[in-house]
Amino acid sequence: MNNDFLDPRNAEGMPNLADSAFALDFLLAVKNGVRNYAIAITETSSPELRSALRNQMEAAIDLHGEISQLMINKGWLHPYDVNEQFPLDVKAAETAVKIAGMPLFPNDTDRLGMFATPNK
Repeated sequence: MNNDFLDPRNAEGMPNLADSAFALDFLLAVKNGVRNYAIAITETSSPELRSALRNQMEAAIDLHGEISQLMINKGWLHPYDVNEQFPLDVKAAETAVKIAGMPLFPNDTDRLGMFATPNK
C-alpha cells in the first residue's frame, strides 16, 4: 500500500474487507443487544414485559447465529480454528494501521476556487 489514497491500487480487495468489517460490526452489535436483553429481563418485575423481552432476545440470538454462519461461509470468521482466524485478524490490524498512517487530508486545505462562489 502506497501513501496515495487516491491510487486505485489501494482499493484492491477493499470491498471484501469492508463487507467483512460491516458483518463483524453487525455481529458485535447483535451480541451486545442479547446481553442488554438479558440484563433487562433480570431487572423487570412485569411477567408480560419479561416474556416480550425474552422473545426479542431469542430473535436476536437467532440473528447472531445467522450472521455468524454467513461470516463462516464467506471465510471471514473461523470460530473453531484459531490458526485460521489469527492471520485474518493480523491482516485486518495491519490494514487499519496502514490506513491510519496515510495522509488523508492534504497539507494545503485552501479550497478557494474549487466551489462556485460569488465574485467579491
